[in-house]
Amino acid sequence: MISLVHVAVAVIINSDQEVLLALRHSHQHQGDLWEFPGGKVEKNEPAYDGLVREIEEELDLHITSAEPFIEIAHDYSDKSVLLDVWTISEFEGTPRGKEGQILRWAAIANLEEQEFPAANVAIINALKLRVRP
Repeated sequence: MISLVHVAVAVIINSDQEVLLALRHSHQHQGDLWEFPGGKVEKNEPAYDGLVREIEEELDLHITSAEPFIEIAHDYSDKSVLLDVWTISEFEGTPRGKEGQILRWAAIANLEEQEFPAANVAIINALKLRVRP
């Protein structure tokens, strides 16, 4: 039986309308691919609380405003994920990879130039629809 992993995902948008990406470590599931930062939601933890906790633990950022964006269910061959995606445009601090991960800002229009886990493609497509004139 494949387990379902509930993940809170942050689409962090800066004042230049770029999103923050993190490179997954080689040893992780979907390693060496770019992702939107976030992490597992604990049992009985509200998704927003998990989002705030994970972003503080991973990036040393304090979220001051977040909005639900999209939910994505995706099955990989070895696990299923439920991505609870939030957009964040207000935060305090400067992002840093507290777990040694590489971070970079990328323009939404250029996200296809990065390699992402398959589940993230729906996030990219939704972001592109959101920013169309």
